Amino acid sequence: MMELYNQVCEECSQHITQRYSTSFSMGIRAFDKRFRAPIYAVYGFVRFADEIVDTFHDFPKAKLLQRFREDTYRAIEERISLNPVLHAFQATVHKYQIERELIDAFLDSMEMDLHHDRYHDSLYKQYIYGSAEVVGLMCLRVFCEGDDDMYQRLKAPACSLGSAFQKINFL
Repeated sequence: MMELYNQVCEECSQHITQRYSTSFSMGIRAFDKRFRAPIYAVYGFVRFADEIVDTFHDFPKAKLLQRFREDTYRAIEERISLNPVLHAFQATVHKYQIERELIDAFLDSMEMDLHHDRYHDSLYKQYIYGSAEVVGLMCLRVFCEGDDDMYQRLKAPACSLGSAFQKINFL
């Protein structure tokens, strides 16, 4: 039965990706099949965190984001969550050894979004790193499938690509 639950959670992340980003969803279909579910899981996680910050205007966003952060770490620690997005994400974190530092940086940048409209240079770089570069690094962990030498070689170009995409998004 756990296999069924895992599959349903993966499908939830896939559905979220398809509903929120048709272009990204189409791009994922070009990946080898073994990469699709974990990339959907990463997308579902970052999308829901971003929704808290950008969409839930009538709710206490800081409190919701803090709860999401706590639920994320609990899911990773316990290796299970009743939240299907977090369950799929924690499985991906464990399987592909996604570092907590990447998750921290991402959630910290989401928190920055709650408090800043404009960023001076050092905050801007921190925001870009957390909101875009680390998402690319999470995906890179998936694509490298445990090959740390490959990950280290591709880390800087992946960060540059993530940064470029985020800057284009600002335009």
